[in-house]
Amino acid sequence: MSIITILLPIFFVFGVGYIAQRFLNLETKVLSNLALYVLVPLLVFRTFYEQEIDSSYGYLSIYMLGLCFALIGIVSILSKLYGYTESERCGLVLSSAFMNNGNYGTPLVLFLFGAVGMETAIVIMVLQQLLMSTLGVYYAAKGSPDHDGIKAALKAVRKMPMVYGAIVGLLFQWLHLPLGTISDGVDLIADAAIPVIMVTLGMQLANIRIRAIDWRKLSTALSLRLMVAPLIAAGIVFLMPVDPLTKQIMIIMAATPTAANTTMYAIQFHTEPQNVSSATLVSTVSSLATMPVVIYLATTFI
Repeated sequence: MSIITILLPIFFVFGVGYIAQRFLNLETKVLSNLALYVLVPLLVFRTFYEQEIDSSYGYLSIYMLGLCFALIGIVSILSKLYGYTESERCGLVLSSAFMNNGNYGTPLVLFLFGAVGMETAIVIMVLQQLLMSTLGVYYAAKGSPDHDGIKAALKAVRKMPMVYGAIVGLLFQWLHLPLGTISDGVDLIADAAIPVIMVTLGMQLANIRIRAIDWRKLSTALSLRLMVAPLIAAGIVFLMPVDPLTKQIMIIMAATPTAANTTMYAIQFHTEPQNVSSATLVSTVSSLATMPVVIYLATTFI
């Protein structure tokens, strides 16, 4: 029951954003850009400024790459079996290989483990954004009529504010540059990041319109994203020499729904936008049932 009580506040915030958007019809891109280019980069800056770099960063990178490429490999095999086109394969990659650990996973870790788990969650969020802005954009563009994957991905990487926040934070740490009273301002903005990105996700979900659904593609994406991904993550982290809390966070983050950004990429590049947006909405709602199971198993047996 305690796991449900942890998830309910998160979905309450999502719901507030959803209802606000349905009634007010706000410009979600403005709020999304505020979070992406101002709030989250300062949250990332603070984390990398305050946290010492150790070997766990390397293990987190191995985990992220292993999980992502394993899911892409499974999608490629299934696409051959189902006879999917390249555009359909790329759309399924977007629906299943990239997790929503920004709007969903990081707040969840905060509610579950408090500040002690946030450092790991934010590092995973940065790594995921890097993957999504490279591989995600690549597959979105590869499935489009233009097939301009590499060029589009490189262009997206140059615009990644989170990475710049991490780099500046590391530089300030290594050079031992004090923030002084500015740290209070950084804290104010950084602390606003999590609630704003949660409300933004609710607003983004309200903008999704589900019409004709390909149930085979949707069920495949949901199975990979919500059930297969945490199993793969558990296998990857099982032998890693990291502490149990980090392992639990890695498995729980792997079970989060389809990343909201993949919907924007799918729409931008015309790569199965209906199927990707359906996976984003349905996986988010479905995670209310699957996530408690993953949390229980991860926190009980790890």
